[in-house]
Amino acid sequence: MAAPLHGPGERRAALLLELFVVSNLAFIAGDIVLAHSVNAFREPAEWIPLGLSIVAPLLLAPALLRRGRPFDQGAGRVIGLVVGALAIVVGVLGLVLHLDSAFFQRETLHDLVYTAPFIAPLAYTGLGLLLVMNRTVSADRAEWGFWVVVLALGGFVGNLVLSLADHAQNGFFNPLEWVPVVAAALCVGFLVVVAGGERKRPFLRLCYGVLAFEVVVAVAGFVLHLVADLGATEAPLVDRFVYGAPLFAPLLFADLAALAAGGLWHLGRAPAAP
Repeated sequence: MAAPLHGPGERRAALLLELFVVSNLAFIAGDIVLAHSVNAFREPAEWIPLGLSIVAPLLLAPALLRRGRPFDQGAGRVIGLVVGALAIVVGVLGLVLHLDSAFFQRETLHDLVYTAPFIAPLAYTGLGLLLVMNRTVSADRAEWGFWVVVLALGGFVGNLVLSLADHAQNGFFNPLEWVPVVAAALCVGFLVVVAGGERKRPFLRLCYGVLAFEVVVAVAGFVLHLVADLGATEAPLVDRFVYGAPLFAPLLFADLAALAAGGLWHLGRAPAAP
């Protein structure tokens, strides 16, 4: 077991992680509206993730605003664990339902690519695990940073699969569509090494450089998707964003990079492997 860490930085890290989760849950609501507008929320179950994204931040925010009482104690702890568990379940069920839209009926690679984005709902599972971890693992322990890196690694694995599946729909018509695939795979490789126990500062600095590259990919991808949606057809503007390139998808690279950077910073304060 790694030695405990001491200082205000650890508590701030835990608070920032909580803010990260709350803001992401709220932001996903907009993404859900765009994604499920494709079929006008035809299935009642499609309202569940939207409801979670609206209600969860309202339940979690009060504990963050209270002075003198940590968000991970008392009622804040219980609410966080319950919301985290619900997010995990919603993410897993969303994965199954997305696959069931085509893949489970014929079980072909074609249906895996052209079904609803099956990895996307696991974003809820990742956020739920972060909520649970932030209440069951103290930020005063090196294990906290380890689990943040591991969950960021899982996010980049999902991003790799999502980038492959989404861009395979048009056969990688534009060579630039390979960039997010390579970027996600690169980050997965580096974070696997960190999760495996590498804590040397030169390597961690190299990881920060890789994460900075992920942010560049995120911004460039967002701009390219925006340009494609605005100029592709003569369809109404709203329809271009609903049926066109997923506008917010590239920003997940920057989102996960920020999460991984927080975990690396924490591990850098306690080089010993957990």
